[in-house]
Amino acid sequence: MTKKLSGLYAITDQALGQGDKLYSQVEAAILGGARIIQYRDKSNDHTKRLAEAAQLLSLCQTHNIPLIINDDLALACQINADGVHLGRHDISLQQARNKLGASAIIGISCYNNLQHALEAESAGADYVAFGRFFNSATKPNAVKAEIELLQQAKKALHIPMVAIGGITPENGIQLVQAGADMLAVIQGIFAQKNIQTTCHQFAKLFEDPQR
Repeated sequence: MTKKLSGLYAITDQALGQGDKLYSQVEAAILGGARIIQYRDKSNDHTKRLAEAAQLLSLCQTHNIPLIINDDLALACQINADGVHLGRHDISLQQARNKLGASAIIGISCYNNLQHALEAESAGADYVAFGRFFNSATKPNAVKAEIELLQQAKKALHIPMVAIGGITPENGIQLVQAGADMLAVIQGIFAQKNIQTTCHQFAKLFEDPQR
């Protein structure tokens, strides 16, 4: 991987936007400063998901932004996405690597478990994600992670870290200061009235060289 993964990581949600609206939302997020996009749609409508993912891949390629597919290796392979994000109950990292190849970006959800993150790094993950750090509308029952975990993981890991869960421009700065390389946001972006402005506020959190 030649491009360092850092900055605002925008994750879509089918409840917040579909079709043309989704495309416009993601475009606004990129223009506002999002540096990586994840297509997340848990519906069973494969035709819709394929069409949306393909459109977003084209958009992301125009802006030289990676598109990651949430939990769906087959879809990632079908559109030749930049990578896939895997959770606790998904296929193994090795299976994904075998299908997508050495250059693919593969991220692993590690919740509040540093050991899981260390194992993911050893297995070849390109980044790990911790959280939720704050109350999350998308996953209200998700396990809670403490900010100290990021500080510990920063010392132990050599791959980028993502923080997720209820993050806003106001509370996100403490996560960046604790070591998060990326902030993954769903509602905090796509449920906002002005997506581009909100993303710009997030992007500014990564501008401080002292963080």
